[in-house]
Parts: sequence; structure tokens; C-alpha cells
Amino acid sequence: MLSLTHINKTWTLFLDRDGVINDEKHMDYVHTWEEFIFFPGVKEAIKIFGEVFGQIFVVTNQRGVGKGVTKLEDLKIIHKNMLREITEAGGRIDAIYFCTDVEEASPNRKPNPGMGLLAKKEFPDVDFSKAIMIGNTLSDMEFGRRLGVKTILLPSDRREINQEDDRIDAIYESLISFAKTLEGNL
Repeated sequence: MLSLTHINKTWTLFLDRDGVINDEKHMDYVHTWEEFIFFPGVKEAIKIFGEVFGQIFVVTNQRGVGKGVTKLEDLKIIHKNMLREITEAGGRIDAIYFCTDVEEASPNRKPNPGMGLLAKKEFPDVDFSKAIMIGNTLSDMEFGRRLGVKTILLPSDRREINQEDDRIDAIYESLISFAKTLEGNL
């Protein structure tokens, strides 16, 4: 079981994007800002996270860019607008790391830990023993394990995942349901 009472500003939060922050298109990619839809409660959740965690990062595989079906410029617009809306709602994301590589062996493509290691390099205060990864796939959970961080699964639309998998430390239905459990830490 994941204990939450000791989480404070010395902790880091890693968030996947598609299927965690926004609606994930089944068997496709979110190509443009017009297709990007925040899940209910996400902006409120990220505001709470900003009051609890010292650093908050988004780590997201964006293979659609590598395949040439999503334009890099559109991905940048999505992230710029996403950050703007989160900030306007009182939240914050300290950095977004994305991997457009197509090859599974890419060191930066989850489940490989490259994006987390880059965050540590750019933000030396990151302590993986005081960090949580929230994602909606076992690849996200494996990314967390490879970094040595705690993991939280949001099943979103992936109900086929074995929720007994030992790479999963906790399961919540949504970001806001997890955030509400942290309000006692404020």
C-alpha cells in the first residue's frame, strides 16, 4: 500500500499525458489542440498537486510525431495551450518531456527511463525515492519501476490491465480522486 501522509514539497510527481490528463483517442493520437480534451477535474487536481509536490513533470510518448502523422508544431501548440489552461486554473507543470521516437529501444521512450533521468539532470533536487509516477499503462508503471519511484495506475479506458501487477503500487479512478486524498497534506 502506498502511504501518502509523508508526501510534501520534497516529493516529485511524474504524470503521463494521454489517458491521464486528457482523453486518449483509441488506436490513434491526439493530433491537434482541437482534439485535446481535459479529463474532468484534472485542472483542479494539478492545482492541488502544485500545493503538495515540489516538482511536477509530464512525461509522454508521442510516437505520432515520429510516424509523421502528428506535426511537431501541433504537439508544441497542444502543450503550450495545456500549460496555459493549467496555469489559469492555479496549477503548474514544471516541465514537459516528450519522446517522438518510434523505436521501442529508444532510451527516452517509456518504459525506458530517459525522460525521468533528463528531469533529474535539469532539476537536481529530484529524489527518485521521493517520487510518484501516475500513468494509465503498464509501460508507465515499468518506467516508474526503472526509476525506482512509486507508481499509481489510472485505468481510464484500459480496463484490460491486470490490476494485480506488481509494478502497480496503487490504483485510483482519476487524477482528482488521487488529489483529494492529498488534501490532508496541505
